[in-house]
Amino acid sequence: MSELTSTKLDPDAHLVLEQPLLRLPHELLRKNLKNAQRQIEIANKGITSSLSSDAKKPDDALASLDATLARAQNLKRKLEALHNEEKQLHRQQKARVEHLQALHEIPSLADVKYDSWAHQRLDRLLVDYLLRQGYVDSARQLAAERHAEDLTDVPVFEECGRIEQSLRQGRLQEALSWCTENKQALKKTESKLELELRLQQFIEMVREGQMGKLMEAIAHARKHLAGGQDVEFGLRAGGLLAHPPETLVEPYQAMYSTDRYQHLATLFLQTHHNLLSLPSQPLLHIALSAGLSALKTPTCHSIHAAQPSTLTGSPVCPICSTELNELAKGVPYAHHTKSYMEDDSVVLPNGRVFGRDRLKLLNEKLGTRKGRVRDPTEGLNGEEWAWEDGIVRKVYIS
Repeated sequence: MSELTSTKLDPDAHLVLEQPLLRLPHELLRKNLKNAQRQIEIANKGITSSLSSDAKKPDDALASLDATLARAQNLKRKLEALHNEEKQLHRQQKARVEHLQALHEIPSLADVKYDSWAHQRLDRLLVDYLLRQGYVDSARQLAAERHAEDLTDVPVFEECGRIEQSLRQGRLQEALSWCTENKQALKKTESKLELELRLQQFIEMVREGQMGKLMEAIAHARKHLAGGQDVEFGLRAGGLLAHPPETLVEPYQAMYSTDRYQHLATLFLQTHHNLLSLPSQPLLHIALSAGLSALKTPTCHSIHAAQPSTLTGSPVCPICSTELNELAKGVPYAHHTKSYMEDDSVVLPNGRVFGRDRLKLLNEKLGTRKGRVRDPTEGLNGEEWAWEDGIVRKVYIS
């Protein structure tokens, strides 16, 4: 009974990291509904105007009816495509709810069903990590092999990665098309992404320096960067007209730089993830950070924290490992109510603490001279100290 109590599963604690799993299909369903409503409104206006027009000749009336039928058929095709997408999203949402519901039916962490569920979650986290790193094909193959297509979001990240790469390569049209599709949602969040993209179009026109392009740039700024828009963008555009591309004046020199496309790509990623309620970093990093925080102590990342030596027989600390060291720097320290120390602990001059008996045993294996001691983690090249000189001190814990 005590074992079951100590390994009791708390589903709510696990679900803290699972919010994006359900929120993304919900956001996509909402977007699908808005698209359907917009298509119906557009088609309704066209059909209403066609039917209300007075056709005096029979040929004109037939042409109007043909145009109306064509609009209706086009609307039907678009709504069928949106309906198929909606059914797929509902299937994904059902699969994800069942996946999370299975966690509530597992009584203990020691249950074999929990191992299966945890492995499936790890597969999801790996797919998410691969997608965010741009390895779309590998992510798709892993999801298919693990039968986790409905639990992952390959199409969403594939589209996001394609637009991101187009921006990094200096192309704006794909990102502008995405902004048009999500215009209302971006307006609600007061996003500046579209204005930044329009400003970049203005910059490219001014960069050419030809009179025709400058006039086109002014017309572009009046249409997209002025009149109810953010005043700052209009002022920046006006300043660019007074400073040529070879200017050394800031901030205009930075605005002419091609590095600005990298900034636009980063801004697009942030906007895309905020719009779909996705975390800014991989879920794998979030899960690892939670575990690393439980292990991190103030001595981690200190001058005394080095890669452990195999001579001590101690396992490699995850915080100090080369793979996780950088990630662990950003997590908070663990809150430990109890400290665990070896019996009869002593501290060496370099700050490391060992149990006296284990320290003597390790030094015997190292071949240290009698009456002398060295830090086992430093191996045979470590500095030696004398046991009796008061340098090796006993540890007292109050």
